[in-house]
Amino acid sequence: MNKSELIEAVSANLGAGSTKKEAESAVSAVLDAISSGIKKDGKVQVIGFGTFDVRERPAREGRNPKTGEKLKIKASKNVGFKASSNLKASL
Repeated sequence: MNKSELIEAVSANLGAGSTKKEAESAVSAVLDAISSGIKKDGKVQVIGFGTFDVRERPAREGRNPKTGEKLKIKASKNVGFKASSNLKASL
């Protein structure tokens, strides 16, 4: 499912009186809130769904697949997601 499919699903769940523009607004608001929450607190927990959190990857040594030459990969931060037990059970 991509963003436009998600917007259509939200629009369908909101009922006949809603428009796709309203659904798009709702989806964008939720995604923006998750993004800003991760930036501010480093973690966003949605009970019954899961937890988004910042995960730090240490610097490491890698290899160029073409030449086999060793190179250093910088430390980085990524966003991780851990599904709740309710979400896992629904699958």
